[in-house]
Amino acid sequence: MTSYKGRGVASGGTSRCGARQERIPDVVFGRSVPTGILACRRVRSRQYSRRAGWEGNVAKRRQTGLNGNGSGVAEAAQAFLPQAENEPHYLGHRERLRERFLAGGAEALPDYELLELVLYAAIPRRDVKPLAKALLANFGSFADVIAGPRQRLLEVSGVGEGVVAQLKIVEAAALRLSRTKVLGRPALSSWQAVLDYCVAAMARNPQEELRILFLDRKNALIADEVQSQGTVDHTPVYPREIVKRALELSASAIILVHNHPSGDPTPSRADIELTREIAAAAKALRIAVHDHLIVSRGGTTSFKAVGLM
Repeated sequence: MTSYKGRGVASGGTSRCGARQERIPDVVFGRSVPTGILACRRVRSRQYSRRAGWEGNVAKRRQTGLNGNGSGVAEAAQAFLPQAENEPHYLGHRERLRERFLAGGAEALPDYELLELVLYAAIPRRDVKPLAKALLANFGSFADVIAGPRQRLLEVSGVGEGVVAQLKIVEAAALRLSRTKVLGRPALSSWQAVLDYCVAAMARNPQEELRILFLDRKNALIADEVQSQGTVDHTPVYPREIVKRALELSASAIILVHNHPSGDPTPSRADIELTREIAAAAKALRIAVHDHLIVSRGGTTSFKAVGLM
């Protein structure tokens, strides 16, 4: 008998599996091998299939080799590849929302959907609709969410520093746009733009502050500065400092603006007295005080419009 190298069996004998040895062509491995070896391979393959639970996959690979056409290779490979996951449902929603916004503008969207568009930049891989609605439930409106204090925003579940930063970027952009509409333009002839800017800049601040709009001889806005900041219901004001700053800027007139965090724009007695003191100090140096505005979430009051100046 002739030995078969590397297999430890002889042609015409028996293999370790007990199979009769006869040399036949092996179409699977491309060479002539004893039939007993093929039988052993089949036995071992069946054992392996039972252990791993891959009977169908092993059968596919063997059938591919026996057919010789390679058509089963792709099918066998697919059995081992993980199935592709479906795309998250919110991806299509985001695209539709963007299309609606571009087609109809902000007026075509309710507050929560407009807020979703803002949150996409901070949270690219999560459905943000629940967070948008939670923010509105806590703050009340889109504008109040954008202007919300950092600490209060962070108290809402799902809000991190990235979300806070994105909201504050939008707020800063809105304020810059509003300021651009009034800076360098006649304030009295662009009065609504002045009111809009003051409301955007101050109405939702949690602390009271006094802002001064400095005007030149043509009543164009040349500077806009916060003069003082205080508590929720009081801010210290020094008429001398206001007049001094107006002289430094060569301002010919000023407009006083302060906010009421309570939401009620009704002037207090202290507001009225302070306005008279500032007007008297400014008049001595030929600086006009055109108006005193009180802004809040509940509205705006003009001292001039209600006859207090």
